[in-house]
Amino acid sequence: MKYCSHCGSDAVSFSIPKGDDRPRHLCGNCGAIYYINPRIIVGTLPYLGDKVLLCRRAIEPRRGLWTLPAGFMENGETSEEGALRESWEEARANIRVDDLYTIYDIPYINQLYLMYRGELTDTSFGPGPESLEVKLFEEKEIPWDEIAFPIIQETLAHYFADRKTGSFPLRRGVIHRKL
Repeated sequence: MKYCSHCGSDAVSFSIPKGDDRPRHLCGNCGAIYYINPRIIVGTLPYLGDKVLLCRRAIEPRRGLWTLPAGFMENGETSEEGALRESWEEARANIRVDDLYTIYDIPYINQLYLMYRGELTDTSFGPGPESLEVKLFEEKEIPWDEIAFPIIQETLAHYFADRKTGSFPLRRGVIHRKL
């Protein structure tokens, strides 16, 4: 950060504010403190019968690979509203949410994922502007080597295991950087 977005000053430093425990960007002119917090990603695991709906990404990162519909939560919406919005934007999917299904911390990229499990209410889905295609997959058809993100692989693996038991507990985890 070179300039304060409050007053425009170039007197910005990176140090620990009084009473805090970690460095932040501070404006020496107006005293503004800038808190950079983790990003929240919300999405759904849409299912219909024994199939799940995946989207082939039309954007970076990981363009061309498959994922569940998800994206950044917006200000002014609940996590469930954001998950439903992202499902519509990416897959034009109408979903009835069952419950929050997975929570994953990804500290090395400052992200928190909240994924809801939900049933498709119809089959009129299709690719939105961020998807090349969308498709329903049975477990044996999942292109595991073409899944875009580790969190999506883990969520899908949990889902198919839980489906066998008929119990869908809240799953939590941490994705650490792969070396």
